[in-house]
Amino acid sequence: MALSYKTRRRLSLLILLVGMPLYIVVAVTLVNLLERPPFWLELIIYVLLGFLWILPFKAVFTGIGQVDPEARKSDER
Repeated sequence: MALSYKTRRRLSLLILLVGMPLYIVVAVTLVNLLERPPFWLELIIYVLLGFLWILPFKAVFTGIGQVDPEARKSDER
């Protein structure tokens, strides 16, 4: 099921405003459950977790920064 451009824009905004802060809190909490790892390992963990959240939402964020494709088609007519 393909989402419309408008739905993807709204969903991406919701993900960034609500989901991202929640993900950060969960990631920091999980890392704090470990005994304090060395700085380099902690940095690697945070970088990996920073990229990990993107994977499930790649389809939602694709093309969001561009002009609405439907609006462009109606302009050409």
